[in-house]
Amino acid sequence: MSNLKCALVGLPNVGKSTVFNALTKLTIAAENYPFCTIDPNLGIVPLPDERLGKLAALTNTAKIVPATVSFVDIAGLVAGASKGEGLGNQFLSNIRETDLIVQVVRCFEDENVVHVDGKVDPLHDIEVINLELVLADMQMCEKAMVKLTKQAKGDKEKQLALKTMEKALAHLNGEQPLRTLDLSDEELESVKMYNFLTMKRVLYVANVSEDDLPEMENSFTKQVREYAEKEGSEVVPVCAKLEAELVSLSDEEACEFLESVGLNQSGLDRLIQSAFHLLDLLTFLTTGEVETRAWVITRGMKAPEAAGKIHTDIQKGFIRAEVITYSDLIDCQTRTIAKEKGLARMEGKDYVVQDNDVILFYHNQ
Repeated sequence: MSNLKCALVGLPNVGKSTVFNALTKLTIAAENYPFCTIDPNLGIVPLPDERLGKLAALTNTAKIVPATVSFVDIAGLVAGASKGEGLGNQFLSNIRETDLIVQVVRCFEDENVVHVDGKVDPLHDIEVINLELVLADMQMCEKAMVKLTKQAKGDKEKQLALKTMEKALAHLNGEQPLRTLDLSDEELESVKMYNFLTMKRVLYVANVSEDDLPEMENSFTKQVREYAEKEGSEVVPVCAKLEAELVSLSDEEACEFLESVGLNQSGLDRLIQSAFHLLDLLTFLTTGEVETRAWVITRGMKAPEAAGKIHTDIQKGFIRAEVITYSDLIDCQTRTIAKEKGLARMEGKDYVVQDNDVILFYHNQ
């Protein structure tokens, strides 16, 4: 994973477009990071990271490159999408290409904003979307099983995949997402290539009204939290109206505005942080005269694999990694002083990269 890619989904009038617009405007306003529109429905947002500016000041960096999170605004999501209703097939393929599903759920009453089903019911909204994803996975499962049945004779790997598919289909028939199915590592690996939609982790964004600030809790958000807890998902309450107001403000003004309503962080910052936590991601840092950069990796990744995020040649020719923690480098001001104090470590191929590591990779050309 080079950077995190999230599918933003939600029924009509839940605030999804407001959240997405706030994200994309935030991108335009971000200093030192060009807004990039690869597709009208894709917004790339830099991960807020004050460490980069401080490191860049130490090494006289010419360029700062933050880690990014991509948000794909999934259009055409309605009941019947798995059968091609709306833009069904297109939205399903868009979700399949992402790492995480971010589902915006309406948790506010407003007589001026009509709900698609006539009443506010966040659990019903969640289940409409989840059911479409379950139905799409059932179709994939059934098609795959036809092929695997023909291929499985005398092939142990295909036999395992077929048995796993049978287990998965039974779970899906109970209208349960595959992320709640207990599978062994071997079973997961056997069906990994199918990239099931309901295998993806979900982050629920509970869109609340300004009346719920600063706690952002109400009877609706409580229902969403209880639902999310059962399937191991997370919930981030956000006031989309507030986020829309923040994007037109400077950083200083935004901080003052947040403080005035009793908050110390924007909902979008909390959303990104929760996404990293849910997927067990971290960032390590590199810094020098050319650039200072944050790199996204999965927790538990070893040094050579992390080096491969920079360039495959560095991974292939990996010799060792010089590692200094961010706080030590800031305190020492230079790598030389950090080395003199014994705070720079030489790590080998088995070193597990940690959050806040500032790394210099040594490798064969």
